[in-house]
Amino acid sequence: MDKQAKLDTLAEEIVKEKVCPDLADQATQLVMGDGNPDAGIVFIGEAPGKNEDLQGKPFVGAAGKFLDEMLKSADLQRSDVYITNIVKYRPPNNRDPLPEEKRQFWPYLLRQLEIIQPKAILTLGRHSGGGFIPGLQISKEHGRPRKVRLHDLEFVVIPLYHPAAALYNGGMRQTLIDDFIQAVEFVKNSDA
Repeated sequence: MDKQAKLDTLAEEIVKEKVCPDLADQATQLVMGDGNPDAGIVFIGEAPGKNEDLQGKPFVGAAGKFLDEMLKSADLQRSDVYITNIVKYRPPNNRDPLPEEKRQFWPYLLRQLEIIQPKAILTLGRHSGGGFIPGLQISKEHGRPRKVRLHDLEFVVIPLYHPAAALYNGGMRQTLIDDFIQAVEFVKNSDA
């Protein structure tokens, strides 16, 4: 079974097992992920928003447009990476996912990563980053690669600011692009 088929089976399992039924009941659909299942880089956000819920793909709103700009700055496109969230259903009114919701989806996220086997995980925002690096201080640690061991899996995790932060704070835009370009270089150099 190829990686995409395994990811599709995992998505079916989430629906069948009724993970976070309160979220599932009010969401339009499951937003599993998008991109290349053979990617060396996986972006992980926190949860889908309204546009993502409607389209069934992560990062398609304004923050997603900026994410596309970041990709372009490193000569990449969405088909070169994989993009997902910890929580796979949109929380009501775009609220932050509750710790319990993140906890319920965490094993499925780890299975996603186990299938994809990325060289690096780029977390988007402190909530996503904090899932991999407890006590993360994003303002001090953004852009710095860290080896993280979760169960039997080891990953390089590079915490980045959330693309939405650049929409609200224009000064953060270049920091995010610079961190991303460095992260891509790190991944390319790890291939050497």
